Amino acid sequence: MSKRDFYEVLGVDKSTSDADLKKAYRRLAMKYHPDRNPDDASSEERFKEVKEAYEILSDKQKRSAYDQYGHAGVDPQMGGGHGGGYGGAGFGDVFGDVFGDIFGGGGRGGRSQTQRGSNLRYNLNLTLEEAVHGCNKKIRIPTLVACEPCNGTGSKKGSSPKACGTCGGHGQVRMQQGFFSVQQTCPACHGQGQVISDPCNSCHGQGRKEDSRVLQVKVPAGVDTGDRIRLAGEGEAGVGGAPAGDLFVQVNVKEHDIFAREESDLYCEVPISFVTAALGGELEVPTLNGRVKLKIPGETQSGRMFRLRGKGVKGVRGGPVGDLMCRVAVETPVSLTTKQKELLQEFNDSMGGKHHKHSPKSKNWFDGVKKFFGDR
Repeated sequence: MSKRDFYEVLGVDKSTSDADLKKAYRRLAMKYHPDRNPDDASSEERFKEVKEAYEILSDKQKRSAYDQYGHAGVDPQMGGGHGGGYGGAGFGDVFGDVFGDIFGGGGRGGRSQTQRGSNLRYNLNLTLEEAVHGCNKKIRIPTLVACEPCNGTGSKKGSSPKACGTCGGHGQVRMQQGFFSVQQTCPACHGQGQVISDPCNSCHGQGRKEDSRVLQVKVPAGVDTGDRIRLAGEGEAGVGGAPAGDLFVQVNVKEHDIFAREESDLYCEVPISFVTAALGGELEVPTLNGRVKLKIPGETQSGRMFRLRGKGVKGVRGGPVGDLMCRVAVETPVSLTTKQKELLQEFNDSMGGKHHKHSPKSKNWFDGVKKFFGDR
């Protein structure tokens, strides 16, 4: 059976704001919540569907991928929930989303869950060459890692956590709030469902410690500013031996001395002498893979753009290699000798003055100025 459109599931359209999306999700989640519909299989299925739709559409990147490619564009391994529950997400996460603001909750749901470690973000600065060609970078990440002496359990060697006597190992206690029966995090075990009677001396029962790790990041060729590299399981260690979160490496490409990048194309400015611009010539221009010859035809004006095909960048998502766009800038000579100034003056006189037909742009501009003032 094919999945329904996620926007249809939540009863919204593609232009819906994040706030309205959350309102629609809360309304439907409360309606089909298993606690309010015990032993109702159809409500549970609807609840799963609503939760899955909200998980995708509330994430900007996933929403963009879904808008472009539909269900095929959403990778279920990216940012999915951990632990048992509904629609790939923990029951406690859903309960907290829906009722947390009403009852000051943050409850972890109707059953005990391990607390997955937090995701981490690392900003990685790259040179343009590193981004275009790809590279391997070592990074040091300050994080919470699993305690080695207790193997992340929080208990001394030879002992183990015991079921919480207050919640019976469920991690939740039920309270009556008027017509609602509300579950809240157990105050004794803080939602873990277990208590540690003999804590580890190294981590004091936490199961994890502050530390830093050195990781090797393989940067694929063609990345650009804003791209993210996901390292699964390299985030913070989970509580009590729970799975670790993920590490997201955010790419930032530093400014280059010569080139500017726009998607798969590169741009650069090439200075040329006014003699080369007038008579033409050939010069070498740099690319990210060496030097190439650029032929300048005679009578080239400043600002003209030359395209060197296939000398740009191949994007990380595939596609053809871009081009190198060279914009020429005609330079005015400086620090002239007396003899050079005399030669230039002689050259100018031979051209017939300042606004001769051999300087078409200048002539057209001044003709336009005369016409402008003559009409007034």
